[in-house]
Parts: sequence; C-alpha cells; structure tokens
Amino acid sequence: MNNSRYTNVPIYNRWDGKRAYRTTHYPEIPPSDSDIYIVSNETDYLDTLANKYYGDASKYWIIGQANNIGKGRMSVESGLQLRIPTNVSKILSDFERINS
Repeated sequence: MNNSRYTNVPIYNRWDGKRAYRTTHYPEIPPSDSDIYIVSNETDYLDTLANKYYGDASKYWIIGQANNIGKGRMSVESGLQLRIPTNVSKILSDFERINS
C-alpha cells in the first residue's frame, strides 16, 4: 500500500541543475455507470477515501477531480454526495498521456 499522496508529482532537473516541479495536468473524468456514490462524513479526506476504495492514498486526486474539489484541498465537507470513479486504469492512462 502506498500512503504518500505526492508520488505522482513530476520532478525534473532544470538547465541550471536545480530540481523543479513540472505542471501537472489532470484528465476530465466523465461519469460512468460503474461509479460508486457515497455521502461524506466528518472524518472523510480525499487521501483516506482513495486508500479505502483504491488501496492507494496517492490516487486522492481522482476523487477530487471527479467531484470538482479544489486543488490543494484534502478535507471533504460532511454530507456531500461524492462520486468514486471505478475506471481507474483508464484515468491513470489518460493522466500519463497528457503529462508525458
């Protein structure tokens, strides 16, 4: 199980030898008939939900992107209906394609 939510941050060496972060682009995640819907509670965070449903906290951004939760937020407001996408391999493939 990977618990780091920062594993998908691309880093490169700049011309001057310093390390820098590349801009990360996220794919659109349209609804699917196989998606799971839940109602959030006060203990829910994107990374814990990703760990629960995907077995990998670093996939937190999939749930955030699917639910239009602002970048940089991990907490989830209690009582929200959240969509948990299940087509993770296609989402990850799209992510790799647009960030390569």
